[in-house]
Amino acid sequence: MRNTAKITTAVLAAGALTLGLSACGSEKDSAADTSGPLIVAASPVPHAEILNYVKDNLAKDAGLDLEVKEFTDYVTPNTATEDGSVGANYFQNQPYLDDFNKKNGTHIVPVVTVHLEPLGLYSHKVKSADALKSGATIAVPNDSVNEARALKLLDANGIITLKDGVGNEATPSDITKNPKNLKFKELEAAQTPRSLDDVDAAVINGNYAIEADLSPAKDALVLESATDNPYGNFLAVKEGDEDDPRVKKLAKLLTSPEVKKFIEDKYEGSVIASF
Repeated sequence: MRNTAKITTAVLAAGALTLGLSACGSEKDSAADTSGPLIVAASPVPHAEILNYVKDNLAKDAGLDLEVKEFTDYVTPNTATEDGSVGANYFQNQPYLDDFNKKNGTHIVPVVTVHLEPLGLYSHKVKSADALKSGATIAVPNDSVNEARALKLLDANGIITLKDGVGNEATPSDITKNPKNLKFKELEAAQTPRSLDDVDAAVINGNYAIEADLSPAKDALVLESATDNPYGNFLAVKEGDEDDPRVKKLAKLLTSPEVKKFIEDKYEGSVIASF
């Protein structure tokens, strides 16, 4: 059986209060000890699934002792990497990381890009974006990068129009044209799939869509283009750990032909290999 530790947000919240004062030496020493297992923090789907494929099928032959810890939020994997509780993480994209480092004073850096999860607009109430009624409510992620990404998806599909050059900090206040007078409900990204019965539609990150048994390739009303997309998900470490031999082994395995085939076969276009 897989030895995957599932960490709930509730448990993490209780421990987060003591991160700064009680990040014990044993945790830091374990993460810094390159002879021990490489502990990687990851979102459950698809990141932990991809890592567990590597763990179960490729790591032993490569001489890599890999341990996967699952996190259900977009904050703790970076704080745990920063304080040394884990040796790496795999869940995020460059715009999100840039924003996180800037706001939190962390020093996380990318190692290798593995895949893209296209962002999509989903609904339980309409079959197409054109069918959205005037005054409809759209749920969007409430973190700055993913909210901007959601609004840019709607802009790219002619549902709204954003101010020119607004970039990765767009908010609903940057909408210049809203022909259907859409309303926006800002929620934690993980909550957006659960909102589908309460709103007219929701923009949902690919990993959370898959966890909710939605198929981005089949179920999305509109879907982010993979062409020149800056939101590829990567393996990341704290700055200075890029040369850890365990990290280098994992980076090579995550971009191997075997992993590419696993992604293609398992996710059928809902997750796209970036290598």
